[in-house]
Amino acid sequence: MQEFKKYHRKQIAELRAWEPGDDLTRVSISQVDKDAGSPKAGDMIARNPTNHDDQWLVAKAYFEANFQPA
Repeated sequence: MQEFKKYHRKQIAELRAWEPGDDLTRVSISQVDKDAGSPKAGDMIARNPTNHDDQWLVAKAYFEANFQPA
């Protein structure tokens, strides 16, 4: 198995806050996040800017540690 390397992102990310009642049928949620109780308040929904059907959940703690408004 190859070693993990660090990378910086090159573009702006598109995210919005998760809200109770959101339709998550097209949103990928990792098993780790599900096990932690997601989706929950403070989580965000991210999408691929070139393919809006590609969406995933970003946990609150990861979002707060890694994102800021553009």
